[in-house]
Amino acid sequence: MVKIFTDGANIDEMLNDLKSPTVTGVTTNPSLMKSAGITDYIEFANKVVANIKDYPISFEVFSDDIQVMKQEAEKIASIADNVYVKIPVMNTKGESTSELIKELSGKGIKLNITAIFTLDQVEEVVNSLQDGVPSIVSVFAGRIADTGVDPIPLMKKALSITSQKEGCELLWASTREILNIYQANDIGVDIVTVPPALLKKYDKLKDKDLYEYSLETVDGFVKDGKELGYSIL
Repeated sequence: MVKIFTDGANIDEMLNDLKSPTVTGVTTNPSLMKSAGITDYIEFANKVVANIKDYPISFEVFSDDIQVMKQEAEKIASIADNVYVKIPVMNTKGESTSELIKELSGKGIKLNITAIFTLDQVEEVVNSLQDGVPSIVSVFAGRIADTGVDPIPLMKKALSITSQKEGCELLWASTREILNIYQANDIGVDIVTVPPALLKKYDKLKDKDLYEYSLETVDGFVKDGKELGYSIL
């Protein structure tokens, strides 16, 4: 079964999600941290690792300058052994981070390369990673689908590339619906990130009998109709 990582920046939600036997890791990013109102990065990271010791956790660099990214990455990596450093595949100038990835991975730092959308990017990243050093290649399948492109053929090809590098795992990122979890599993993707709201829905509905689900749906319509107090006849 594909590994499911919870994706967010609320520690209570992280800990609650990890109570589920289906959740085996945690990821976050600057946008999620902004939404959660995080004001001190290192304080937040230290609090997370103090509470989560037995699962991989991905924290992302913030800088747009590649040399500063390196300094941030080394500091993040020093926080705990179960930490993966998230590095964007490029900066806002379109400059590739492949050389930085090569240097950090060569030092044995666990990396999660993020914001990947193309197979060329997958190939460049995988070629930059060190064999045997744990790494994650995060392809934003959900955002790819948002553009009207079916991400499954791309993810299958990406998997064939990442599988050639020892210690490298492919991650299906930006999950939009529960079906994505099953799609990722069916094609053999290693990891899928799922936000807390979708995880709750997944735990509730997995293996759900469709006839019973239909009956529950009708029951909900009838109850809501009665509460409205409308009269048609």
